[in-house]
Amino acid sequence: MAALLSLVAVAAPTAHADAVDSTFLSALKGKGINFASPQAAIIAGHEVCDELDLGRQSSDVATDVTKNSNLDGYHAGFFVGVSIAAFCPRHGQ
Repeated sequence: MAALLSLVAVAAPTAHADAVDSTFLSALKGKGINFASPQAAIIAGHEVCDELDLGRQSSDVATDVTKNSNLDGYHAGFFVGVSIAAFCPRHGQ
């Protein structure tokens, strides 16, 4: 996860993606969360779900995002939340 999240903060153009990916990318852009590429953002979002599938808590995943990126706690929490909403709503509250 650290390698993927280290890509945060480089501006990315909009990708040709399906509706879920496009909505996810738009939500990130709206909060000023940028990745090296749209694909990197999508992969990192799926990695959040993979961590949750392993039984980790969303707060712990958000802490990892904060440690491994330039995102503060608020933006890391937003990233985890929007990743869940887009790619693994089964983990939503």
